[in-house]
Amino acid sequence: MSELSRYSAWSIARRGLSGARWRRAWRAAEPRKSYDVVIIGGGGHGLATAYYLAANHGITNVAVLERGYLGSGNVGRNTTLVRSNYQLPGNTEFFEHSLKLWEGLSHELNYNVMLSQRGQLVLAHGPGQFDVLARKGNTMRLNGIDAELLEREDVQRLVPFLDYSSHCRFPIYGGLFQPRAGTVRHDAVAWGYARAADHLGVDLIENCEVTGFVRDGDRVTGVETSRGVINAGRTVLSVAGHSSHLTRLLNWRLPIESHLLQAFVTESIKPFLDHVISFGADLYYISQSDRGGMVFGGHIDGFNSYTQRGQLPKVQTVAECAIALMPGMSRLRVLRHWGGIQDMTPDGSPFMGRTPFRDLYLNAGWCYQGFKATPATGWCMAHTIAHEEEHPLIRHLGVDRFERGNGHDEYGLGLWTYKQ
Repeated sequence: MSELSRYSAWSIARRGLSGARWRRAWRAAEPRKSYDVVIIGGGGHGLATAYYLAANHGITNVAVLERGYLGSGNVGRNTTLVRSNYQLPGNTEFFEHSLKLWEGLSHELNYNVMLSQRGQLVLAHGPGQFDVLARKGNTMRLNGIDAELLEREDVQRLVPFLDYSSHCRFPIYGGLFQPRAGTVRHDAVAWGYARAADHLGVDLIENCEVTGFVRDGDRVTGVETSRGVINAGRTVLSVAGHSSHLTRLLNWRLPIESHLLQAFVTESIKPFLDHVISFGADLYYISQSDRGGMVFGGHIDGFNSYTQRGQLPKVQTVAECAIALMPGMSRLRVLRHWGGIQDMTPDGSPFMGRTPFRDLYLNAGWCYQGFKATPATGWCMAHTIAHEEEHPLIRHLGVDRFERGNGHDEYGLGLWTYKQ
């Protein structure tokens, strides 16, 4: 970036004293007739892919198409957690790479993404669960990733306000702590990648819905949009829960279900929760925002949906988890809640890489893991597109892995049967 375009204390002072106005963060680009790469989806993953194509590989004739406004999807509808406490080979290395990219992202983009490495504590509520966390911690440490196994007394010293009473419903046996985990401001991630990609020459085209594909046999050569036909040397699908909608236009059925995942925030209170906490008795996670609100979420809703509105039964379930873990939460008022659309695969791991259609690339199926994977996803997808070969970190995540019997089930939930 040129010195004139960089954000800094000096530029703020200069503009404040001179009265100069700030430029738009990115151009309102008009679609051209053709691009080397067209990325469908203006969320975190699509924007990161565009940025790394330009920054790492010199491919700048790129368009990002977003049917609404940039960042209107899941990148702005999550609980902002970032971590690398994974256990399966492949996942361990991928998410650690992502966390390392998070650690340098503000300087990389010249945009403060507000990374707060406050640490994440995953609780164990029984001896079996404690053993599972010990194995995961050992895997992390063997791969050079920070992890600390905590006994019950250690957990109580770290977070004394949890329910440790003799009559509590879910006794706390210990936990696994990753000090480098934390939170990132989700909107800033979208804005930072968009600004940096635009500066390198990428066209960011909003209010441009893809309605079909242009094909030459088994090769995808472009897209039909609400703003005309755009030809493409290579096309990337990065639209989260709407992936199956687009692949249906190619008569290609993906093994993906779309569900609503809700998040919640309470009224602001004084700072007291210094870490991210994950409840081991149910899928529940909580942190405190910079504004003082308690930000938390739980399981997906148990039915298929494309809505971004909350559902009351899940409000009750998540509130029960909150109070079981931290009884003091019962006195807080929930200010608002929202939903993102999760694209769930049979094994809970994503699809990344090439597809059965030539020059068409897929990034989908992130389930609960999409936001924390944003930098590494963009990095690896950009490499895959530029070299027409999957990056080593994502070779285990091919869309054909179920045909080969290679499911990647990080959470040990078992695979549901997919029939064509």
